[in-house]
Amino acid sequence: MSRVGKKPIKLPDSIKITYEHNNLKVEGKKGVLERSIHSSVVLHINDGLLTVQPNDDKKKTIAIQGLTRALVANMVHGTHNGFERVLEINGIGYRAEVKDNQLILNIGYSKPITFVLPKAVTATVEKNLIKLYSIDKELLGVTSASIRYLRPPEPYKGKGIKFIEEVIQRKAGKSAK
Repeated sequence: MSRVGKKPIKLPDSIKITYEHNNLKVEGKKGVLERSIHSSVVLHINDGLLTVQPNDDKKKTIAIQGLTRALVANMVHGTHNGFERVLEINGIGYRAEVKDNQLILNIGYSKPITFVLPKAVTATVEKNLIKLYSIDKELLGVTSASIRYLRPPEPYKGKGIKFIEEVIQRKAGKSAK
């Protein structure tokens, strides 16, 4: 059985959830998220708790139960608190700025790169840190990975864009004679 799938999700008072015909809609103070739920699991909402129940005991169904529980928990947390992801830019002359919904990156190429942010993602830049905010954890992860992909950190000097919690394994350079 799925350990994650069995855990109930505590619903804050400010969250409103509607579940009809395998469609889940979560409304909170930060926004609204919708997702279709797989037909092999059923959601039960009562007394401020949401539980995910499988329809049978197949291995795939149990896996879907854990996945669904994690996705719904992220929806509840996102609409209540939101998510944040921080990227760090390392390198001489590397910088970023935000204009409207665009992130303009000067990261060592001949021209600046303009990265268009999705509508649900907002960004701020402080010195060499790019902070991304969203209520959708999945979209935030894809967006931050796409920005990192533009100039991944290199192992010799560590120049590039990396996640703030990421540790770059450094290599020794050429040794002088």
